[in-house]
Amino acid sequence: MKTSIKNIFLEWGPLIFLVFFVSSCRSFLAEPRYIPSGSMLPELQIKDRLIIEKFSIKNSLPKRGDIVVFKSPFSFDEQLILLRSKPLPKKRYCFFMSFPPIAFIPGLRDQACDAYIKRVVALPGEIVSVNSRGEVFINNKIISEPYVTFKCYESFLNSCGEFKNLRVPKDHFLVLGDNRANSWDGRYWPGSKFLHKNEIIGKAYLRFWPLEEFEFF
Repeated sequence: MKTSIKNIFLEWGPLIFLVFFVSSCRSFLAEPRYIPSGSMLPELQIKDRLIIEKFSIKNSLPKRGDIVVFKSPFSFDEQLILLRSKPLPKKRYCFFMSFPPIAFIPGLRDQACDAYIKRVVALPGEIVSVNSRGEVFINNKIISEPYVTFKCYESFLNSCGEFKNLRVPKDHFLVLGDNRANSWDGRYWPGSKFLHKNEIIGKAYLRFWPLEEFEFF
C-alpha cells in the first residue's frame, strides 16, 4: 500500500503541483499538460508532461510545425455534438475535470472536456491534400515533415484519412498527429477537417517531465 501511494505521488506529484500553482495564480500565460496517447510519437511520448504557453496565441496565429493544444472536437464539431445524448458540459465542470485524479474517476469523464495535442500542418488559404500514407501536400507540393516517422501503409483502414485539394478556411488550420497511422485528428472529424483559431488553448513551450527529456520547443 505504501509503495502504491509513493508511486502515485511520484507519477502525479509534479503535475498536480503545477496545476494548483498555475490555478492559484490565476495565470492566463501557461498551464501544464499530460500526454495520454501515442498520437504524437516519436516527438512526444506517452506520460510526457509539458508546459503550454497561451500568451503568444492571443497575439499571433500559429505557424506550420507548431505543436498546439486545443479543445476537444466533441465540444465544437457540429456533427459530433448532434450525436450527444445530453447538453455540452459547463466550463466549470471541464475545469475540475482537468485535474488528473478527478478525470480518472469512472463515469465523470466527458469527451467534450478533453484537450487534444497535434501539429499545425496547413494554414488559412492553402490548398491541402493528404495521401494514403499520411503525407501532406500544400498547393500540390509535398511538405518536409522530419518529425513524422510512423506513416500509414497502403492497407491502412480508411486510407489514412486521405483527401484531396481542400482550401483551409480563413482563421482555420489543419492539425495532424505526427503518428499518422494512429492519430484521430482533422482527417477524421465528421463536421469539418479544420480547426478554428478560437479553439486553440496554447502552444507547446517545454517538456519538464521526465527530467532527462527536458527541452524547449
